[in-house]
Amino acid sequence: MTDETMLNILIADDEPLAAERLQMLLARVDGVNLVGTAHDGESAVRMAEALQPDLVLLDIAMPGLDGIEVARALSRHSPAVSVIFVTAFDQFAVAAFDVEAVDYLMKPVDAARLARAIERARDHVARRGDEPARTEGDEAPGWLEEFWASDLSGLVRIASRDIDRVTAERDYMRLHVGHRSWLIHHSMTALEEGLNPELFVRLHRSAIVRRDFITGFSRNVSGRWIARLADGSEQPVGRLYSDQVRTIAGR
Repeated sequence: MTDETMLNILIADDEPLAAERLQMLLARVDGVNLVGTAHDGESAVRMAEALQPDLVLLDIAMPGLDGIEVARALSRHSPAVSVIFVTAFDQFAVAAFDVEAVDYLMKPVDAARLARAIERARDHVARRGDEPARTEGDEAPGWLEEFWASDLSGLVRIASRDIDRVTAERDYMRLHVGHRSWLIHHSMTALEEGLNPELFVRLHRSAIVRRDFITGFSRNVSGRWIARLADGSEQPVGRLYSDQVRTIAGR
């Protein structure tokens, strides 16, 4: 950012009333500067290239390029542009996660919710500025840090570090956090590859468990390992994953 406290923002929304509402809400937020408003996907990409915003408030359902396609295009820019999706649809949450959106707001946008999302974006931009410059051929750093999931109130962001365990349910994965759980449309293999192996371990073809959620192991009558978990439940260890027991126990 050109100023340590100022966040330059571009709005991209094909609905004039929705764009106008965002403009009015931004006027109440300190430390932001609206640099422009785009009304379709192609103009959003062009304006981002010309104006170099720190953040784009991006609708999803737009003519031409949709918001997901715009976000993918912006992710290839240097410096990268942060994105907050502002949409009337909740079914794009997984796609938003895939393009590393900072937040996902449902219309009509609540002023306090928008302010919190912008503060998240401000932190995201600051952290991005502290990262070392990447050169061609570098691999993208980091592990999956968060997930979007639907619930009765709309959408909820789940931090990876808060997940106790993941279990498979057909084409979906259930994220267990305390006494609550959420379904996401993801594969077990993708989660195993994306979650930090220092924090999570796969114990079964249908289960991943946070390492510090495991309190012990025992064997059942057939000699199979059973993991005891911090909530009092048990997780059978698949035969293909029995070596994980020895690794965790340091044997």
